[in-house]
Amino acid sequence: MENLISIFLIGLGLSMDAFAASVCKGLSLQKKDIRKTLKIGFYFGFFQALMPIIGFYLATNFADSIKSIDHWIAFILLGLIGLDMIKGSFEKDCPIDSGFDFKSMITISIATSIDALVVGVTFAFFNSNIFQAALIIGIITFFMSVLGVSLGSVLGIKYKQRAEIVGGVILIVMGFKILFEHLNLF
Repeated sequence: MENLISIFLIGLGLSMDAFAASVCKGLSLQKKDIRKTLKIGFYFGFFQALMPIIGFYLATNFADSIKSIDHWIAFILLGLIGLDMIKGSFEKDCPIDSGFDFKSMITISIATSIDALVVGVTFAFFNSNIFQAALIIGIITFFMSVLGVSLGSVLGIKYKQRAEIVGGVILIVMGFKILFEHLNLF
């Protein structure tokens, strides 16, 4: 159960980049467009689910050789991703391509899910059920992206910064949790 809560929180943290990008995409819509909203949710959710699987399988090739420091690697990677999200939240504009074509959607989907690839590496260190984790992350990202587009088309950029800060803090906290558990402080 605790593992599912951790995966849910990591998924929520990871989804904040996609949420912020979705807010920006929503800003470009003149009116609500359910087809485009679902398209964004699908793209972001799919790539956010795919990347941890790729990271997991890349890491399983060397996980045994770095088992003694895996908790430090997870702590550092989650911390750096979290700090980068917080730093990025202070950018005032929406540097997101407003297009909805295949090339635009693939590009932004990959860009917002690179951090999920790195998190997939950390899942390999803890023998997580990667398909369960990826499914949870993908579903959370889908719904957060749909919400982001809806809020973006209605409320504007106001929530982009808050979402990225919250996502960054969640990932940093999860990094500390992994480290503290390994050091038996939890």
